[in-house]
Amino acid sequence: MKTSNHQTVTLGMGCFWSPDALFGQLAGITRTRVGFAGGTTENPTYRQMGDHSETVEMDFDPSIVSLETILHVFWSNHNPVNINDYKGRQYRSLVLYRNPIQMDIIHKVMADREVQGNGRPDTEVAPLIHFYLAEDRHQKYYLKRYPDALDKLKPLFPTDEELTNATLAARLNGLAKGYTNMDKIIHEIRTWLISSEEQEEIIRLIRRIKW
Repeated sequence: MKTSNHQTVTLGMGCFWSPDALFGQLAGITRTRVGFAGGTTENPTYRQMGDHSETVEMDFDPSIVSLETILHVFWSNHNPVNINDYKGRQYRSLVLYRNPIQMDIIHKVMADREVQGNGRPDTEVAPLIHFYLAEDRHQKYYLKRYPDALDKLKPLFPTDEELTNATLAARLNGLAKGYTNMDKIIHEIRTWLISSEEQEEIIRLIRRIKW
């Protein structure tokens, strides 16, 4: 459900499954995808990641959710110094920006958090060079643990690519992980810029899912 007014940012905060669900449940996030970035290895895979890190890439509508808000969620939900007690490039605290405006916002939020007594996060900040999409089995990982949900969603999103890119799938992935609830998702759907008939059809469908 990408709007004409959208931006993209790529973040690393450990294993990418949970961040995909964490950010996917936020209103204003229109798409999430997990993949590999931050390194130089060409065409990485999950088993051959090279010097890349696990990351989540998200499209967002800044009129609904700001990059500042996204960054506060990011730094409030992981420990940049020692992610999951794991040392190595696969799991890094990482913010990859796409333009100088994003870079300025990132450094301002970092400075503000330091002034507020949160300390300066030990996070690598760098320009995005390339984002490599991870394999289908890693996309919307928690949602895919519910076969009935996939069956119910199949008519709307017949391919893995369509499911991965869907705003609705991002929200339901957040629900499957426990980051949101059905009432919140339904309330948001009724604000989407689609007809009321389409809204209610989607709501009826997701209410029938057996979790």
